Amino acid sequence: MRIAVVAGPDAGHAFPAFALAERLNAAGFESIVYTGARWCAPALRCGVDVAELPGLAAVDGDDDADAGAKLSRRAARIAVALAPQLATAGVDLVISDVITVGGAWAAELAGIDWIELSPHPLYRPSRGRPPIGAGLEPGVGVRGRLRDATMRAATGRSLRVGERQRSRARAEIGLTGAAGVPIARFVATLPALEVWRPDWPSDTHLIGPLLWEPTDATFTRPSAAGPLVLVAPSTAATGTADLASTALAALTETSLGMTVRVVVSALERPDGVAESERVVVGNARQDEILQDTSLVICGGGHGMLVKALSAGVPVVTVPGGGDQWELANRVTRQGSGLLVRPPTVESMALAARQVLTDPGFAVAARDVSASASGVVDPVRIVREVMRRRG
Repeated sequence: MRIAVVAGPDAGHAFPAFALAERLNAAGFESIVYTGARWCAPALRCGVDVAELPGLAAVDGDDDADAGAKLSRRAARIAVALAPQLATAGVDLVISDVITVGGAWAAELAGIDWIELSPHPLYRPSRGRPPIGAGLEPGVGVRGRLRDATMRAATGRSLRVGERQRSRARAEIGLTGAAGVPIARFVATLPALEVWRPDWPSDTHLIGPLLWEPTDATFTRPSAAGPLVLVAPSTAATGTADLASTALAALTETSLGMTVRVVVSALERPDGVAESERVVVGNARQDEILQDTSLVICGGGHGMLVKALSAGVPVVTVPGGGDQWELANRVTRQGSGLLVRPPTVESMALAARQVLTDPGFAVAARDVSASASGVVDPVRIVREVMRRRG
């Protein structure tokens, strides 16, 4: 069976697609990943069959200031370009990233079954929760329920605008009527980072994090003494700026009140960050360095969070936009980390010192890691749904 995995070019979406493809290949499936050109070379080096996802580039007339229009028009363009490639490649199943809806639409155009992949917790709206992104737990009592209902109504208006934009874009490429429904949904997170909702959709499976490293290089440990802190600036465009420089200033002995070693892990070297016997900077395997790490300071993106927590390492999050605020608040409530905003040297040093000196944070991080025992194997789900489809 040949399976196409479709994901956008951002690391937080492309990397899980590669990880899933590797698992499918190991189980005897033949997979190909369609994503941004930036990651084709490292994926090929790792043995993943990969192709550039067509239709990603902006064209004249695109309104990228309107997120809904941007996603819908680009999705339509991707679908039209990708559908014939899927047919020519003999693809039997498409697994499409939840943001890269062009993959799902291409599957519909080609008459191929598809599975939706969320490379993070489930972010669908729920009638029992505040809107995703608020970082809030469900309200308690009459006032709390009224707050949640008011917030849902406000976001609902924006969601309806987006639905109309998607309907128009689908109609323009011949997909009329209601949007297609996936034969299953994968949610690639740790159960401890997911939240209860009264309307969990059917055929939706928690499959655990999909972690992938773009390099085989490993970090040289700083030669100085002290616990090791990993600083990982966000790869997202909405991430907090200057995270690395602020964190390094906070982690000096003067600011922190203790001596630590620091590894700054970044796909691209941050400006103005110098190495020393106490600081190492580079792009190498994060999973390997986490084995010796006592604390991770990161933006709160899902990929770095689940890497750290899967290794039982507590975190200090400095969330930017997107889903980082939501995830940072979930981690704080769970007890495996602290949230810093605004990110000053003083506030970051205080949070880092508290996490490093209170063993309760590491205990909570190990609890998050242990929750992985509650996930299901996506390969088994693929086999089951395809068998049911005949």
